Amino acid sequence: MKTHLHVLLVAMAVWFSNGWAVAADISAEFTAANKLYDEGKFAAAAGTYKKILQSSTVSPALYFNYGNAEFKSGNFGRAIAAYRQAAQLTPRDAEVRANLDFARNQVQGPSLRESHWENWLGTLSLNEWTGLAVVTFWLMFALLVARQIRPSLKAALSGFTRAAVAVAILSCVCLGVNAAIHFSKQTAVVVAPDATTRSGPFDEAQNALTVHDGAELAVLDHRDNWLQVTDGSGRIGWLQRKQVEILPGS
Repeated sequence: MKTHLHVLLVAMAVWFSNGWAVAADISAEFTAANKLYDEGKFAAAAGTYKKILQSSTVSPALYFNYGNAEFKSGNFGRAIAAYRQAAQLTPRDAEVRANLDFARNQVQGPSLRESHWENWLGTLSLNEWTGLAVVTFWLMFALLVARQIRPSLKAALSGFTRAAVAVAILSCVCLGVNAAIHFSKQTAVVVAPDATTRSGPFDEAQNALTVHDGAELAVLDHRDNWLQVTDGSGRIGWLQRKQVEILPGS
């Protein structure tokens, strides 16, 4: 028994030490990227930030800094994609929103924008909508139980119960819509200087429209390495997958 316990403790110690080592490496790379940015080496800084992101390390600050480095490097599409992912994690961060809007203003030609409804839903992240729905549901449940256990409280709690039911229903509906947008709606952000969409998913197809670096397009369909996209004005075309970065709905 003691032998098994000793092996377990050693395994846990190795696991924790490996985790700390990885965290230390990521912290060192993040610091190195920040130093490169401060020195004006924006492309190198962007590469280091991207390397950290590819290691599955995600944070609003990392996406924000990566977006800044790409923007300074003249890569508006990659900057917009990074800012949008930062905004999904911190939807009410004024600095992230300001930089996203500023980057969008540099984009030429047509580009898709969120509707007022989507902007309102975007004031909370998907995790925050989930938390709100859970809290309001249990509050509603607690009030209904209290009315059953203590009938004398029905009159006093009736207003609170109606309000809790309404808020719970609203928050659950908003959560459902937000989740549907996030998991079913995809946005393609153009990361090539100029990309020509075609009438079909092959190189020989007729040109449809030209979109520029940073244009945000809704993804309608995909076939092999091609994506069918629209700019929101009714114009549709096919783009090669390598010319865009795909984002989930926000």
